[in-house]
Amino acid sequence: MGRIVLEQITKSFGSTQVIPPLDLTIEDGEFTVFVGPSGCGKSTLLRLIAGLEDVSSGRITIDGQDATELAPAKRGLAMVFQSYALYPHMTVRKNIAFPLRMAKMGPAEIEKRVNNAASVLNLTDYLDRRPGQLSGGQRQRVAIGRAIVREPSAFLFDEPLSNLDAALRVGMRLEISELHKRLTTTMIYVTHDQVEAMTMADKIVVLRAGHIEQVGSPLELYKNPRNKFVAGFIGSPKMNFLEGDEAKRHNAHSIGVRPEHIEVSDSKGDWTGVVGVSEHLGSDTFFHIHDTGLAETITVRAGGEVGFRHGDRVHLTPRSDVIHKFDAQGLRI
Repeated sequence: MGRIVLEQITKSFGSTQVIPPLDLTIEDGEFTVFVGPSGCGKSTLLRLIAGLEDVSSGRITIDGQDATELAPAKRGLAMVFQSYALYPHMTVRKNIAFPLRMAKMGPAEIEKRVNNAASVLNLTDYLDRRPGQLSGGQRQRVAIGRAIVREPSAFLFDEPLSNLDAALRVGMRLEISELHKRLTTTMIYVTHDQVEAMTMADKIVVLRAGHIEQVGSPLELYKNPRNKFVAGFIGSPKMNFLEGDEAKRHNAHSIGVRPEHIEVSDSKGDWTGVVGVSEHLGSDTFFHIHDTGLAETITVRAGGEVGFRHGDRVHLTPRSDVIHKFDAQGLRI
């Protein structure tokens, strides 16, 4: 079990309130991702759940039990940090077993749990190595293994992939997602990377300045963003925003069009512009279009075989059925 409920939680540092009153329910077995720009409060919120920070007001329950005043060790949660925090003089086996030894667990049960975790994480062949003999991805798996052996109600991940290179991040992203499918344990994952959020989450919580802007599945947030902030944060490349006469034509203060919802051609279209930088990614090409008279730059996502060059004049046609409209306050119309 791992149902976590936050009721009117706040957090202040001195006279500065960083988390205004906030309500959130994380269901048992969900993979929930907290996402938002730096300083939005996502790591602070995770630390409040873990008990590493005291709440200023409000209530936290874990599986129906009031955990607001409970010490971190009493909450039944396991946290994986951005830094691996492994003991360099210990083998992988001893690093994974460390929290169990501290809990005075019997040797037979420790060995069983360590071997099971190592099997799940493909670390069996590395149990007698030290962290210095492992790659970054393997070290992160050891840190996750140390959390798994505790058999927690929920796993809390605080930007665990930030120290890895791009290729390793993709691999570990898949491994953590697969781990969730196998363990079916509640996981809360903090990241500033919306691609991680979109590819891993059952539920995304978008935060800004301590406020929850929107909660929903990745596709809900992509298709039906509540406001301009969520629309601009979710999706890669980010949504194009237009104001002025083009927005007024749609009876809105501003409109948003995703790069993949704009057709580009050399013959006809609603808008015209000049190709600037093109990013060729094989299956896709991202064109950055200038001199449209609508915005400084309009980004278009096209097929990899589309071959416009820098300086070409092109025509753009947005799909009218997926144009997002916003009012003057940035709320979706």
